[in-house]
Amino acid sequence: MSLTVGTSPFGHRPAGVFNRPIGDLKGLIYFEDSPRRIRGVFAGETVVDSRRAKLLHEHRLLPVYYFPEADVRSDLLEPSEHTTRCPHKGVASHWSLRVGDRLAENAAWSYPDPIDEARFLAGHLAFYWGALDEWLEEDEPAIVHPRDPYHRIDILDTSRHVKVTVEGEVVAETRRSKVLFETGLPPRWYIPQEEVRSDLLVESEQRTGCAYKGFASYWSVHAGGVEEDDLVWTYTEPRREAEPIADMLAFFNERVDLEIDGELQERPQTQWSSARRRALH
Repeated sequence: MSLTVGTSPFGHRPAGVFNRPIGDLKGLIYFEDSPRRIRGVFAGETVVDSRRAKLLHEHRLLPVYYFPEADVRSDLLEPSEHTTRCPHKGVASHWSLRVGDRLAENAAWSYPDPIDEARFLAGHLAFYWGALDEWLEEDEPAIVHPRDPYHRIDILDTSRHVKVTVEGEVVAETRRSKVLFETGLPPRWYIPQEEVRSDLLVESEQRTGCAYKGFASYWSVHAGGVEEDDLVWTYTEPRREAEPIADMLAFFNERVDLEIDGELQERPQTQWSSARRRALH
């Protein structure tokens, strides 16, 4: 999530209200300085090293780093015939990245002649995040995508009575959870493993990454005669900000019956709302 995604103020479904209409947000761009030193590494070579990076925020999209061309190893870039066009920025030229026998095709792009409303993009270049092997913010690894300065997580101890039911079966119940509040997302209730019905969990091969919390592993749940795929997750080695939830389990509020202090919570509508289930035979 970010300033311009999800339930954030300039996202596609803001959680709050403004005091006056703010018009059509499609194509809205915000371009700002980043105070962080950013480095990108490919095949052992530092391809970009910048203390003058910019962050581009665009409606419904995650932020993207843009770098002054002087901060990029242009000797490692090869012009590509590939171009793309954005109605809000202009025509983008692309470059492939070559280091030794490693090649990342169309790994970078820029707008040599952006439209007037995006003239600030001229002289800057961006990389597809996954095209590089490693990213660093200062001296710490950056994962998944650039972190948004307007995004935060707060993890709080809570004694509230939390109960999770799947297909009529109680799967977890506790008064020792931690609740994680994250910008643009529903609260997530992390439960000690010993207070979750482990006999109903089936380990999954699913893995996902979060720029703010780390890499998560998943379980499916067998309950009420069905299997709910990838319903539960944990962070065994979370990032520093998320260390309090290490090894605790969370459920998608969107797909379970969640009661807090005896009150059934409304299921939020997010990209994770679609049920992935099948009958057990």
